[in-house]
Amino acid sequence: MNLANKLTLSRIVLAVIILVLLLFPWQDLGITFSTFMVMGKVVVDTKYLIAGFLFVIAAVTDYLDGQIARKEKKVSDFGAIMDAIADKILVNGVLIVLAYQGFISIVVPVIIVTRDICIDALRVGAASKKVIIKANKWGKIKTIFMLVGVSLLLFYNLPFEIWGIYMAEILIDIATVLSVASAIIYYLEWKEKILDWKF
Repeated sequence: MNLANKLTLSRIVLAVIILVLLLFPWQDLGITFSTFMVMGKVVVDTKYLIAGFLFVIAAVTDYLDGQIARKEKKVSDFGAIMDAIADKILVNGVLIVLAYQGFISIVVPVIIVTRDICIDALRVGAASKKVIIKANKWGKIKTIFMLVGVSLLLFYNLPFEIWGIYMAEILIDIATVLSVASAIIYYLEWKEKILDWKF
């Protein structure tokens, strides 16, 4: 297994660890995470700081595995499939948890997950016709906004929270809008090549 694929698999492992960290009822085991106050305004739970740190590492691997695979010319079907799975577990999983815990609106993961299902269906249709749909620039920009926004949210939107600027929510909302826009662009660009609908 090449380095790029190892990084992809490590992202899946990190994603699972993050989800367990955020969801597991640690208090039932008598385990508590310390909290502290920042600037007398924000109460910070170290559990989310740890999750944020792991999320940033996972986000970096998302960038590195693709770069390494292309540089070493070792882009593979396995890598492409596992990369997509890793991204879904990491981003969508964390979004669902954050919505469940009240950090963001449930509308965000609903839109993101629905969008991903539609794009994946489009890609399956393309694959049946031996057509490969590559990520467009809007999808990549959406990913950057989402990764930064979620990272900020796990770090309690600091330092912006102190100044009353909801930067994490703004970035996540922008990413959500871009996710819909990129899905529409995918559809308009590829529908005639892979869809044979007759009404």
